[in-house]
Amino acid sequence: MSKNILVAPLNWGLGHATRCIPIIKALLNYGYQPIIASDGAALSLLQKEFPNVLSIELPSYNISYTKNGKFLKWKIIKSLPRLLKIIKAEKKATKYIIETHNISGIISDNRFGVYSKNIPSVFITHQLNVLSGTTTWMSTKMNQNIIKSFDECWIPDVDGPFNLSGKLGHPSTLKIPTKYIGPLSRFTKQEYTIKNDLLVLLSGPEQQRTILEKKLLIELKSYQGKVIFVKGIIEKEQTIQLMDNMTVYNFMISPQLEKTINESAMVLSRSGYTTIMDLAKLNKKAFFIPTRGQFEQEYLAKRLTEQYLVPSCKQNEFKLEMLKKIDNFKGLHLEAPSTNFETLFRNLF
Repeated sequence: MSKNILVAPLNWGLGHATRCIPIIKALLNYGYQPIIASDGAALSLLQKEFPNVLSIELPSYNISYTKNGKFLKWKIIKSLPRLLKIIKAEKKATKYIIETHNISGIISDNRFGVYSKNIPSVFITHQLNVLSGTTTWMSTKMNQNIIKSFDECWIPDVDGPFNLSGKLGHPSTLKIPTKYIGPLSRFTKQEYTIKNDLLVLLSGPEQQRTILEKKLLIELKSYQGKVIFVKGIIEKEQTIQLMDNMTVYNFMISPQLEKTINESAMVLSRSGYTTIMDLAKLNKKAFFIPTRGQFEQEYLAKRLTEQYLVPSCKQNEFKLEMLKKIDNFKGLHLEAPSTNFETLFRNLF
């Protein structure tokens, strides 16, 4: 009889959900039975990717961005009492799921309340150092204290100097059992003829996603080339609009998006960590616009620009001509062994 493993990604943008896709596929391949638990767009996306896998809705953290990104940190701090209540409700929901679905193990991607002391529980994160400006010491300590509730922490990166997450995933000291499992991507590099000059990939919490969408739709009107624009809005049905030189999709599921990225000369997107892992896997050139006020994305974009891999700029500074900088940068590429899921699962579950 196959073991039931609960897979629970955070609903914060789409990155946590999409990097769980290869984990869910690996569980199925090795004879486990994954059960998906999340909320909002993350849950909707995984339901589309795995229509035959049981899915359960969890309490929503319901974190949204401010219109002025620089106030995000203080909004989150102000929301802490409410978030703690949600995490408590999440723990209660997890206990019920374990009892009613005979769960043998848990894989939680940044959901703090999805764990159990009675069965093996894994926390996935690339942020062991949580950057928050002057309060980094506090956010890092809080994060690491929460991770201590889990049996293991899986970091989707490589250990050593040639990595993707930098100081986020490579703290100087750590008392938590950790494993560097290699970058996680749902995609495979394939040799397609380049058909698109530019692919725009949007995701992330509102209101910042919509603000960038509106800005880019205006800026790219005069772009001389073929543009595929993916809004990152998960809806019941896929929609396609033709706008001047752009073909605009509300969303794409994995097979179509994988093919589209492979067929695109360059990508314009946020500097979310999952996007970085995907583009590194596909050896792509890109331009990054980090979400304003999200210290993690700002750090990753700055780091990759300083390494002459990917140019970037602040959201309010972006102009169409900046895309020309891409030619002077190397693009993303990371040689790393494939994640050994069979060993990871066998040693824990």
